[in-house]
Amino acid sequence: MIKIISQIVGLLVLLLAATLITLKLKNQGADGPSVLFPGGKLVSGELYRGTEPDWSFTDDVFTIELQTNDPMSSRRIFVMESQGKVYVPSGYMRSFLGKLWKDWAFEVEEGGNLAVARINGVRYERVLVRVMDPSVVQGVAKKLAQKYAGGETPEAVAQIAKSVADGDTWVFEMAPRSS
Repeated sequence: MIKIISQIVGLLVLLLAATLITLKLKNQGADGPSVLFPGGKLVSGELYRGTEPDWSFTDDVFTIELQTNDPMSSRRIFVMESQGKVYVPSGYMRSFLGKLWKDWAFEVEEGGNLAVARINGVRYERVLVRVMDPSVVQGVAKKLAQKYAGGETPEAVAQIAKSVADGDTWVFEMAPRSS
């Protein structure tokens, strides 16, 4: 009886794994990520041209779609504005799971820093620049705590700032590309 149950459980696990792998592979060429899987190149939506926008509108945006070009992949990610600039975080960077799951951040750090962000259907060409300056991190940590950690308490801000200082969380400015 145990052998039959083990075989059934094994078959179900195999089917689940095959389904997830198939869905991940299928989504790689999609116009943007799904809820669970990275997507391909962001192609739909107007490409923004003009002066640097007032990024404070991102206070009302929970996640954006971010495409990196090397390798070409897009994902959903948190976004926050601080002091007129826009930032994205990448957590769990020193964990085993983070090293597997956050490969995009490692690629950016190694020089593949060109990106496209799609926010509310508009695409913005950007360059990702890792930020470690404590004065900048402090402002980003406040916004991150406010939007995603249940409130801007001194403890939450200090914890986020420490996570960045320790290398557990990386923060990237989505800077404008040079003309």
